[in-house]
Amino acid sequence: MNNFKKLFFTIISLVLLLCSCNSPKKIPVIFDTDANNELDDQHALAYLLYNASVFDIKGITVNTTYNGGNIDEQYAEAKRVMQLCDWEDKTPLLKGANGSFEEIKNTLDTLDYDGNKAVDFIIKEAKKYTKEKLVVIAVGKLTNVALAVQKEPSIIDNIRLVWLGSNYPDPGEYNLVNDIPSMNYLLETAIDFEMVTVRYGQPSGTDFVKLTKEEVVANMPKLGKTIATSVIGRHGGEFNTFGAYSMSLFDHATFHGDPATRSLFDMAAVAIVKNPTWAKCSEIPAPIMVDKEWVERANNPRSIKLWENFDKELIMTDFYQSLNVEN
Repeated sequence: MNNFKKLFFTIISLVLLLCSCNSPKKIPVIFDTDANNELDDQHALAYLLYNASVFDIKGITVNTTYNGGNIDEQYAEAKRVMQLCDWEDKTPLLKGANGSFEEIKNTLDTLDYDGNKAVDFIIKEAKKYTKEKLVVIAVGKLTNVALAVQKEPSIIDNIRLVWLGSNYPDPGEYNLVNDIPSMNYLLETAIDFEMVTVRYGQPSGTDFVKLTKEEVVANMPKLGKTIATSVIGRHGGEFNTFGAYSMSLFDHATFHGDPATRSLFDMAAVAIVKNPTWAKCSEIPAPIMVDKEWVERANNPRSIKLWENFDKELIMTDFYQSLNVEN
């Protein structure tokens, strides 16, 4: 190799190195969802997939909650969204728990325990992250995560858990009441625990990230790229874009209040991982839930993060921009 070629390849190598150093590192994520529950999970998943330049999406895991059917139906809905976002087969999609933490936790030494595919996947991926943390964005019950930690406690230090759940400091909330013991179990561990509040009817929780029917009609239909093969929706019909499917989901949903609105709770959890400035974060001593009521533990040395006061306009603007792609 002559000197000119040596110089040329040296320059190319330096350019590639500089580009690598200056490129922002993607956030490694597992998305844990009860995808078929209502309609916010689907929008959160689509938003995540359309932000693949920000997130290194390791896998999608599903679980069941009271609504939306069994694990097969939850899996099928997540698969629909992945197909509509042109993401099928790019990321593993795995079935998690049908049952609850208390029902499953003593069966973890069997090969085919309930939720084994998702739980074992979470463990396998978490073990890879010893210097940085694997972010688990959980937007349903916490059963899969709690089972993974129960089975392999060594992953506790490897995970940052961002959970969309609770009306804290008030009781209730759908994701929470679906499996309170799984949440209490994780609150008693040292896992990095971030609670993304819901707070029905209050402006401080993700319930505030909501749309009127007029906003849905004006913005949703044009979102997402067009795929070649149509996808059959959960309410029937054939769809070739996520935006068209979004309209079907909203058409079959109940709007609340005056003016009538529908919230995109789960999507806000993905948004604040992408940009933490879009909500307020504070640290509190980890509480516990007893008889479906929060019990404060002011002297608890174990703290968790609490997310509230979400910037609806910035979050929704980024959602639209992320999915408003050229076909």
